[in-house]
Amino acid sequence: MPLFAIANAGFAINGSFLARAYGSPITLGIIVAYLIGKPLGISGATALVTRASHGRIRPPVGWASVIGGGTIAGIGFTVSLLIATLAFKGQSLAEAKLGVLTTLLAAPIVTWTVLRVTRMLPKQVRLRALVGRAETIVDLAVPVDSERDHIRGPDGASVTLLEYGDLECPFCGQAETVIRELLADFGELRYVWRHLPLNDVHPNAQLAAEASEAAAAQGKFWEMHDMLLSHQADLSLRGILGYAEQLGLDIERFRGYLRKRKGAPRIAEDVESADLSGVSGTPTFFIDGHRHQDAYDIGTLSKAVRLARTRSALTS
Repeated sequence: MPLFAIANAGFAINGSFLARAYGSPITLGIIVAYLIGKPLGISGATALVTRASHGRIRPPVGWASVIGGGTIAGIGFTVSLLIATLAFKGQSLAEAKLGVLTTLLAAPIVTWTVLRVTRMLPKQVRLRALVGRAETIVDLAVPVDSERDHIRGPDGASVTLLEYGDLECPFCGQAETVIRELLADFGELRYVWRHLPLNDVHPNAQLAAEASEAAAAQGKFWEMHDMLLSHQADLSLRGILGYAEQLGLDIERFRGYLRKRKGAPRIAEDVESADLSGVSGTPTFFIDGHRHQDAYDIGTLSKAVRLARTRSALTS
């Protein structure tokens, strides 16, 4: 990128020009503005907003990350060259362009220095400097209730992964493999399932959800949950009754629960909580109350869980 910029900046570089330009107030002013002014402006504005809001608005990362973001923002390029072209002519323009191009090399070096110094800090201080201790916006409208929600894993786990899912959704079926691997890899992980049957696209989703609640009435929610996700091709009433038999459920009691639709109110509560949290599709994940916006492959979710565990350790 620096070579490209130099080739297209349109001025000659030689020893005498460099000696003269780096003593010019134009060149030095641009360098100072980018390498010192920008980091100070970004970090200072962040600190000011945090202080003015009494901590209600604060960066979701640590101070080292904020400063590093400010220093890397000190790179000037095409827009800066354009403005210099509009503001200066002749020798002054060449000096301004040199100042801009200097930031292409200097800003990454300053950023590397900031991160290098941060890496030398003790582990706990380093984590706090990079990750921070601030709580980001909690966007799970209805908190996890250990007395109500369907939960896998230790109740006192340091990280909670919640999924709004549809038992007929093929993507939820794919995510189930990932969830099982996560639970195996992270002992201190609590997994919560909430229903969000997408009845417009999955005709058997509501029946499957009510069947899982009928099984829950006999203490076998997770067994039925797993069975249904592994047999998504057949979620008919006949198929579901067959699964209930395989799980050793009281079939008459199970039939009666389905017939009276006793699980429907519980499912409706889950759907309402999903609406309050702005959830419209499945699967949607929340980690410690924060919406997981990225992919849900094992690598991405593992990284998110590790970050949440680090945050939990810092705030505990």
